[in-house]
Amino acid sequence: MDTTKHTHQPVFGRKVEGCPRCTELACGMPARRWSTGRATFDAQRLADIRRHDCRASRCGPVCTFGDY
Repeated sequence: MDTTKHTHQPVFGRKVEGCPRCTELACGMPARRWSTGRATFDAQRLADIRRHDCRASRCGPVCTFGDY
């Protein structure tokens, strides 16, 4: 989810008049969920690593998966 950035210093839990992101939140836009995105990214990365085949990729004595 790509959202507008706040235009003020953090004031946790309060909306600031004139801030485009605060206006979005007041109109019902959902808040960001950082932990869900990180969990999804980690799961995808782990699946990629498990699917990697060093022999087919010709990594050599040291696996180079993800180095490029």
